[in-house]
Amino acid sequence: MAAHFPDITLLVTTYNRSKSLNNLLSKFKAQQITFGDIVVSDDSSKAEHVAAIRALQDIYNFRLITAEKNQGLGGNINKGQDAVKTPYTLYVQEDFEPLEGFLTHFTDALGFMETDKELDLVRFYAYFKYPYTKPYGKGFSQMLFSISPFANNHIKFYVYSDHPHLRRSNFLEKFGRYQPHVNVDKSEFGLAISFIKNKGKAIIFDKFNTVFEQVNTSDEPSTANRAGWRESKNPFFLAVRAVYLQWKQLKWTYALLKAKPISKDN
Repeated sequence: MAAHFPDITLLVTTYNRSKSLNNLLSKFKAQQITFGDIVVSDDSSKAEHVAAIRALQDIYNFRLITAEKNQGLGGNINKGQDAVKTPYTLYVQEDFEPLEGFLTHFTDALGFMETDKELDLVRFYAYFKYPYTKPYGKGFSQMLFSISPFANNHIKFYVYSDHPHLRRSNFLEKFGRYQPHVNVDKSEFGLAISFIKNKGKAIIFDKFNTVFEQVNTSDEPSTANRAGWRESKNPFFLAVRAVYLQWKQLKWTYALLKAKPISKDN
């Protein structure tokens, strides 16, 4: 069934993964899902990838926003979001692809955004289940943040995430801009803290692995690098990780407490 969303811009950030970008856009085309606009924000990819992306414009009719220098994911999202003209933005990194259940749950999400004016963000993907929620409707749950030390799961800080989500296009005005020229985790965490501090409201689809799939191929692998000990199942490293996570939660709580809300006069 074809579906058109005129009030939504599909914003895709990409860096040296033109094949992945093609796969993402082709999945939307195969499902006959179209948007009011498509913005592809490229973070100074290699010349061969930029050439491939420009060739894709003839197929998918998107606006390409380029950069002379790499600014990191944060800067790439900023310039892409600046180009959006519609009321809503569906943000997706290029290594994700929509699954067959996308249309139904995305339509529900848009309906929630239109009726609940306090709702800032609808998330469709996660690596882990968000620890503190309450039912919202149609398989979605509202994410609840608590600063209480008894709510001691560090994942609670990620009410906001860079994973695929629908948001209002004034997002940067309400929660501030992403920090450029830093690694992915730091950029994402900065927005997560600002989202909490500025009382953002977000929901997530409970079956969060059934709407989008993350696909990293051998020729276009993930560009996010993380320390191997954080993923290890070795008992020693598991113990170290437990201590590390407690320290991280204290550090993040301090960062939240000292953060200043965005002035409404700006």
